[in-house]
Amino acid sequence: MTQGWKITVIVLAAAGILSTPLIWLLNSPGAGALAGASVQAAVGIAALVWALFQHPAPAAGPADRAIRTGRASRGGLTGIRRPGGRGRGSSTAIRTGDADGQGSVSGIDYSN
Repeated sequence: MTQGWKITVIVLAAAGILSTPLIWLLNSPGAGALAGASVQAAVGIAALVWALFQHPAPAAGPADRAIRTGRASRGGLTGIRRPGGRGRGSSTAIRTGDADGQGSVSGIDYSN
């Protein structure tokens, strides 16, 4: 649930809960008004509790993919580089090429 929707549900739930006493102030309430106010308050409270327990949706980042890359030699890279693991989203390396030589990487490189 996005933060905007969460705020909207909380505001509407609070409005539903707070407007319940208004039913009691208008005319002389009967059994139907009591039932309606009870249902309105219960739905408002349930919506408020539900919205409060929702976690914000994670921000999706780019989906990096490296497929059938070439050969890395003499410190080269065939694949994806994410220094220090920075960045969001997923990384996938499928059938990357060979890595030959010191510092060569074939696949996903998280080093600094």
